[in-house]
Parts: sequence; structure tokens; C-alpha cells
Amino acid sequence: MAVVAAVETQRQPSFAGLFDAICANIGQVVRGKDEVIRLAVCCLVAEGHLLIEDVPGVGKTSLAKALAASVGGTFGRVQFTPDLLPSDVVGTSVWNQRTATFDYRPGPIFTNILLADEINRASPKTQSALLESMAEEQVTADGVTRELPRPFMVIATQNPLEHHGTYPLPESQLDRFLMKLSVGYPDRFSEADLLANDGGDHALASLVPVTDPDHVIAMSDAATRVHLSEPLTAYLLDLAHATRTHRHLALGVSPRALLGLQRAIRVWAASTDRAFATPDDIKVLAQPTLAHRVAVSAEASLQGIEATDVIAELIATTPVP
Repeated sequence: MAVVAAVETQRQPSFAGLFDAICANIGQVVRGKDEVIRLAVCCLVAEGHLLIEDVPGVGKTSLAKALAASVGGTFGRVQFTPDLLPSDVVGTSVWNQRTATFDYRPGPIFTNILLADEINRASPKTQSALLESMAEEQVTADGVTRELPRPFMVIATQNPLEHHGTYPLPESQLDRFLMKLSVGYPDRFSEADLLANDGGDHALASLVPVTDPDHVIAMSDAATRVHLSEPLTAYLLDLAHATRTHRHLALGVSPRALLGLQRAIRVWAASTDRAFATPDDIKVLAQPTLAHRVAVSAEASLQGIEATDVIAELIATTPVP
């Protein structure tokens, strides 16, 4: 298949082979979470951003570090706190006495993979500093626009909103994240393995890249050639329309969400050695890509209805081509 072979060279495996190699490498650090790992890698190749919401200590940071190490990309980390300023993220200009000019000092955002740790502990002003970079892969500071490296991915972690000291992300920020995932507690076998290996810190420190950023870019470009049939595109449009008219939703998915889902579908199909997408690809990706982008109405919320419930209902009731 032309798409699957698009990233193949004499020294590199096919798209699916490289995708699996990245996932397996991360799996040496994050044990027993194969589905989460595959979705995270899919998010990277689809040129999206990832929001991970879960309780502390389940491996959110380890997943981000292992992903960056596996693709040989640069890694930056920002610990979001209430006193964090936008300039602490994007950089600032500093007066140079020798040259009598302002020199720009780039912030940690100039990296391939940025870990925005506990993003919902920072103020909304600082949270919004990421909006331009996530949407356009560039940073504007002091009237100058600077391009970010490619690939560029923000992996933001947040504690559940009921925890103390958290600020909910606004809809405009949530819509920039291609996927929202939860790692969850490990199973008994995986947790026993963690205990036997002191938490996997040694595995993370010794992790070696299985590819490089150039090949990740090649994978992203190759995935755009995966075929989406007209009926499948119509199915996507039907799902989007259903979210905008559903009785329990006050806010449906945006066109940006639909474009992101389409990119993810193509990557997911190519990762399974296919040059075409199927409705099953949409069913797998609908929850992580759409649920965080819709808003449940106040009445539905009082009834205990959540966004994931509505998305599951729409997947079950929307006619499949």
C-alpha cells in the first residue's frame, strides 16, 4: 500500500511497524496501558495535542517523557502554578547592557513535546498563553512571530476538577486538544511489576529512541493520503450535526474538532496497515476526541448525564454507512 510504505526506507520499517515500535518502546515504562499509549502516539502523529486528566501518581508524566524519548524529540516541562506568568512559558525579552538592545530568551515552549504539568492549577491568563502555539504552532512575543519546531505537541496533565486549587479550562482551550485521556490505575500484574522495578525510573532513564522527529513528520504527511470514502465523510458530518442538536448538549463539536478527528482516523487506519478508514476507526476515536469538546446542559447535568454518555448514545444511534 502506497500510504503504509510512504515512510519506509532501507533502514526504517513501514508506517504500522514504526508506529508499533514507538508504542512498544513507551510500554517499557508505562506498563499495562497499551490502548492509552496507542492513542497518545496517534495524537502525536496526527499533529494534535493531548490532555490527560487523572489522579496524581498514575504515570501521566512518565508517559510524556517516554513519548519524547521514543521519538528522539526535545522535551520541555512547565510546572503550572497559580503564580506562573505567560512569559514563563513563551519567553521574554531581556535588556542587554552591552548592545543596548532587548534580547529575546525563548521559553520552554520551544521544544518538540511540552509537558504542561497540572495545567489547571495556573490562572486562566497563563493557560491562554498556549492558545496561539497550539492552534498555529507559533509564538508571538513583543510583536515578533516565531515558528515552533515540528513536530510540536503539548501534553497537558490536570487533576480532576473537584481537587483543591484547580481552575477549569475554558471551552476555547479544551477545543485545542485533539484528545483527552485518562490513564487509570494499573492492573495487579502491572503494579507488581512496577514494585519489582522501583517504579520504572531506570527503564525511563535507559530508554533509547526508535525513530527521530523527521520520520514522525513523514508519518504525519503519509497519513494524509489515507482514503476516507464519501459515505464515511457523511457519517462524520452526521455525528457532528447530532452533537449540535442533541437535547442534552448545550454546545456541540466545532469544525476544528471534526478536522482533528479526521486526521486521527487516518493515522489510526495507517497504524493498522490500511490505506483506507472504516466506521470502526471513528467508533474507537469518537470518545477521546469529542467528549471533552461538548458541553452538557444544566438540566442534563442535574440528571447525572455526562458528555461521554451522550457521545456513546450518538455512536450507537447514528446510522453507519
